[in-house]
Parts: sequence; C-alpha cells; structure tokens
Amino acid sequence: MRITTTFWKSFLQRKLVNDTASTYHYPIKIGHRGAAGYCPENTFASFHKALLLGVDFLELDVQMTKDGELVVIHDPTVNRTTNGKGKVKDFTLKEIQTLDAGSWFHPRFSGERIPSFCQFLDEFAGKIGILLEIKNPALYPGIEEKIADELLNRGLINSEGPQVIVQSFDQNSLKRFHQLVPSVQLGVLLKKLTGKGISNKEFLSFENYASYVNPKITMVNKKLIRRIHQHGFKTFIWTIRKKNEVTLLRNVHVDGLISDYPDFLKE
Repeated sequence: MRITTTFWKSFLQRKLVNDTASTYHYPIKIGHRGAAGYCPENTFASFHKALLLGVDFLELDVQMTKDGELVVIHDPTVNRTTNGKGKVKDFTLKEIQTLDAGSWFHPRFSGERIPSFCQFLDEFAGKIGILLEIKNPALYPGIEEKIADELLNRGLINSEGPQVIVQSFDQNSLKRFHQLVPSVQLGVLLKKLTGKGISNKEFLSFENYASYVNPKITMVNKKLIRRIHQHGFKTFIWTIRKKNEVTLLRNVHVDGLISDYPDFLKE
C-alpha cells in the first residue's frame, strides 16, 4: 500500500490534536483585582474589563471602614491607589468614596471610586464566580461575620449560581469563617521563599477547613502541585504576569490561574 505525503500530514495533525486534548489542561481563568494590568485595580473599570476578557472568576480584596462598612481595596492604606492618604480603617465609607481611585493608574480613569462590597455584589453577584480575599483581618475584628452575613443575606451560599470562594493568608480568619459558614469553600494563600515548600504537617492542618491551597507562583513546581492534589486540595496560582507562565502552569495541571492580564489565560 502506497502511503502518500498527504496521508501522513493528515495523520500527524490528527495525532497532535488528540495528544494535546488528552494532556493539555485548561485551568479556571481568574482576573486579579479585575484586570489589574489594564485598569486601576479593584475598581468597576477593572472588573468590567476582566469580564470582557472572558474570566470565570473575579478576584477582589475586602477590608473594613471606621463605620464598619466593607470596601474593596488591597492595601491597608489608601496611599498607593488613590489621591488620599491614611489607613482604610480610619475612613468612613462616605469619606473613602470621595477619593479618586483611578487617576494614579492613568488620567482616563479619573473619577473611579473604591467600591463598597455591597456595590460590588449588586453589580456582579450571580453573574460570575467570586474569589474573595479577606485582607488584613487582624485589623478588622468581626470582618468575617460581616462578609458571611452579606453572602447569606443575598442567598449566595449554596446557590445554584456562580461560586463564591473565600481565601486569606490569615489561617485563624479562615477557621473563623469556616465556623460561621462551613459550606463555603476556602483557600489558604501561601507566600514563601523560593524553594521552600509546604510540609505534610501544614497540609494536615489545612484539611480541617480548606478546599484550596493557593501558593505564589515563585513557589510552584511539578512536585508541589502533585502533593497539593495528593492531599485532596485544588490550587489557584497567583499572580500571572507573563504569557509563558501560562503554558508552564497548564502543563503541571493547576486548577486555576490568577492574572493581571486575563487575556493571557485564553485557551
């Protein structure tokens, strides 16, 4: 039987497609503080941009004002991402929302405001997955209860809509949240020196309350991801800022990628 060049080309193309389909992995696409590479982080402009770029989840940071209102901002102070100065916890909601949270990034974003958590949920809850970080909870006694109540009151717990996942570096805060709402999946955020992994003792301690172990990208290697999965956890990796990082992380079968540039995550 004479095999033509055309046959071989067709065969190899089919084999490449089949091999890729069986080995390639498409993690959940998560917009870091929205689309923080393109817009001022944690603003409506950033979150809407992330939606346009096709994310599955929006990642955001939640802190609390002097009058006990939840707000969406990363730093403990407003200095870096607004035209104001001072600690988040020293502003009332009304005061903090007078600040310009966009011009620092680019003049065209002048007038962007720090959203309240309620405003964020009004706009996005039920439309997209939410990956919520409890930020600096030691500064805000009772923040876990505030967040839990807001999610419960809106019917976002055990709903059939897009998922809400809560994460934090503060493991005591996560344990507290788990006691309040045990049905919400939680993620432990980890940031360690390059080359320093996670001990079996740490994994065992996470099992009582967490579903995700989410390390910084500088910690990641194939062995770590394998151990995370062997211990029964899923993993979201943060923060992706280079296109080549996406391919490398897909190849080690991580469950989700958190990126400032959500378009890098397109399949």
